Formats: sequence, structure tokens, C-alpha cells
Amino acid sequence: MHDFVVVGAGPAGSRFARRAADRGHDVVVFEGGEIGEPLACSGHVSLDIWDYTPEDARADLFQNDIYGARFHLGGPGSRESPFYKDEPVSNAIDRVGLDRKLAEAARDAGATVRENHTVTGVTEHDDGVAIDVKGPDGQFSAEASMVAGCDGPRSRVRDELGLSDPDELLHGVLGFDEEPDHQDFVDVHLDVPRFFAWRIPRGEAGVEYGLAAAPGEDVPERFDDLTSGYGAEITRRCSGAIPIGPPDRVTSRRGFLIGDAAAQTKPFTGGGILYGMTAADVAAREIDPGDPASLDAYERGWREELRSDQRLGALVRWGYELPEPIQRAGM
Repeated sequence: MHDFVVVGAGPAGSRFARRAADRGHDVVVFEGGEIGEPLACSGHVSLDIWDYTPEDARADLFQNDIYGARFHLGGPGSRESPFYKDEPVSNAIDRVGLDRKLAEAARDAGATVRENHTVTGVTEHDDGVAIDVKGPDGQFSAEASMVAGCDGPRSRVRDELGLSDPDELLHGVLGFDEEPDHQDFVDVHLDVPRFFAWRIPRGEAGVEYGLAAAPGEDVPERFDDLTSGYGAEITRRCSGAIPIGPPDRVTSRRGFLIGDAAAQTKPFTGGGILYGMTAADVAAREIDPGDPASLDAYERGWREELRSDQRLGALVRWGYELPEPIQRAGM
């Protein structure tokens, strides 16, 4: 029997697997496809990301330094309010490469990471969990003391454990223009209902365009308007859900959620890479696979770590819905 089965090898799952393995636990990770694919997350990250990656990661993943942003209350070409600093405030990175680098670090720590293995069921027992898995060689069952659901905003583990959904699921779209762009600022458009759109230069890798809004807000059409306004030639695109607002509980008898599955995201950007890895560190520190009562320590610990940031983020998000004159005055 494993100590932990981890479902999902995104940043949160791989970070937890690495830290739990560092503590001597037997950890196996199941990822439904190839690690990092399909891409469904922005590659614009804060500089803190390098504190969570192996030492050689920046050389492999870095694409561009970002020094500031231009905020718009309309579409491309609308009046802008710039914010700029003398030093980089964030980076554009290879987002698929990040997942792979973090999974490699988990393997190096002793965790077993198995790609192309889809978890189809989770059953809790008094003394552990049974995990149904479909792999290249057929269906099988894995047993563990506990299961970590790190399988994204539409988490199967969350459903199997009977835990509540996030407060909100936004519809996000990403698209990429391969024309190199070395500008050092992002464009943020606040004219999207309940959220925003963005343009991120990624150096030689091109430009990332994105938009998120509530389902039913004609997200694909709005995204097309955004990219056509910039004259972009989108060569590939992807979409996915962005969870906002964690439920009251992210733990069960023998299971727990981390990352997007737990809606551990920034309310004003939807970003969850650092929040998820922060929560993963708390989980690895607090959870004893032989003691289900330790799940309460994780429940308290991650909320204490993120509470202030999430409350401030909720206030910023509220500002997206203020009347335009007030927004303009604020900027």
C-alpha cells in the first residue's frame, strides 16, 4: 500500500509529491495524459516561481522579463493607464516545460510518476482508499492510505469524495501568435464582464493572448475580437475552466484537494500556480498518512497561509465591476 496516491501531475500535484517523497513517504502520481498537455494555463508568472523549481529551471523555462502593464478599459487601441517599474516584476515562461520540470523534480525525490494513467474512481475505506486506474495495459486498482486530488478545476477526485465545487468556474481561452515579441509589458483589458483579457509578449516564443469570463458571455467571440484588434495570427488555441472561491472544506476521511481542484487561486487573476504549490507544501508538512485527524491541520494551515492574499484579491476583483468613471479614477 502506498502512503499517498496523487491524482494529477500539474504544479500542485508534483510539488506535493516531491515534498512528501522528501519526507520519506511512498508516493505514486497518476497523470491522465502527457505531463503539461493539453496546455490550459497562462505562462505569465511572478518571480517567486523560481523559489519552487530546481536550480536549472530558469535557464530552461525563461522566455521574457515583464516590467509592467498597460491597463485598458476598452479593447485594443483604447486609452491606456501604464504601470511600470525599473526592474522586472514577473516573467513569461514555458508553461508546459514548467509542469515537466516539476514532475522531474518529484521523480528525483523518489516519487513514482506515471503518465497516461487516468483515475476513474476513488473509494474511501476506514483504513485507506482504493483508486481505480485505466492505463495503457488496462484497468487496475491502487491502494493508499490517502489520496491527493490535484486534478484541476473539474476534479474527478473532488466528485468521488463528495466534496463541494468551487464558488465559481470561469471560462478561459488562450491563443498564441508565433511572431516574436520582446516588449516588456503586458496589456490588460478590463472591458470583459466580471473578469479581463490579456496580451503577454513571450520573446522568441511569440505572444500569448487570453480572456476569461463567466460561462455564457460569448467568450470565444470576445476572444476573436481581442486578437483581431491586435492583428494577431493565432496558430493554436486552448480553453479551460478557472475556479474562483474555495469551498468550505477540501478534505474528507482519507482524501484532500490541492490547487485548482480546491480553488486555491487568486480571485483577481485566476492564477493558481504559486497558491497551489504553497498549499502543497502545507499538505506535505501537516498530513500524516497514518493519521486522518492530521487532515484538519492541513485544512487550517493552507487557509491561514492564503487568507490575506485571497481577501485582498477579492476586493480587487470587485473593482472590475465598478462603473467606468470610478475605474478610470482609480487607475
